[in-house]
Amino acid sequence: MFPSDLEIAQNATIQHIKTIAAKIGITEDDLQYYGKNKAKLPLDLIDEEKIKKSKLILVSAINPTPAGEGKTTVSIGLNEGLNKIGKKSHSGFA
Repeated sequence: MFPSDLEIAQNATIQHIKTIAAKIGITEDDLQYYGKNKAKLPLDLIDEEKIKKSKLILVSAINPTPAGEGKTTVSIGLNEGLNKIGKKSHSGFA
């Protein structure tokens, strides 16, 4: 049997947002902290030329599942899976 989302979350090692930002080349000076685990980024970090060359995977849904697994869970899992196989990827949540 697979562990529940709650069990997975309780067993996860939470990283400081600056560690996660560093993985994708964002400096601490660009982070506007909202606690240890969240931050906002300035819009000037958007590179329009990179966007034109990138591939976008859009995750959408109409109804939530009874277990509460949804777009965020799928997006994070997809992002982690792509990184695991050597593809440089990151999630962007609007």
